[in-house]
Amino acid sequence: MNAATASLSNAFILIVIGLWGAYATDWAPTSFIPVAFGVILLALNGGVRRENKVIAHIAVLLTLIVLVALFMPLMSALERGGTAPIRIVIMQLSSLVAMIFFIKSFRDARKARETSAE
Repeated sequence: MNAATASLSNAFILIVIGLWGAYATDWAPTSFIPVAFGVILLALNGGVRRENKVIAHIAVLLTLIVLVALFMPLMSALERGGTAPIRIVIMQLSSLVAMIFFIKSFRDARKARETSAE
């Protein structure tokens, strides 16, 4: 798997799980936040696939925002119980995996640049 595939998977997971959460909460507006981030990441995926540095960095920033922003809802979901904690953890794990592949991609690009400069 590469960064583009991980980001695409993350986008789909955010959309699908976010819609599941919206349905489960009687279409609460805040449950659409992960869906919106997923749609944006989906739109950016072409640039990530073409290794556009600016677009890739924007995608990384959005992925990091999602990863961090899901901690507060996780705390309240743990108190409520039900399937909400499972949904949130799935979205967090997906975002974490995407972040790992982005970081690996950036490190590989730096090594390739350094090798070609020598």
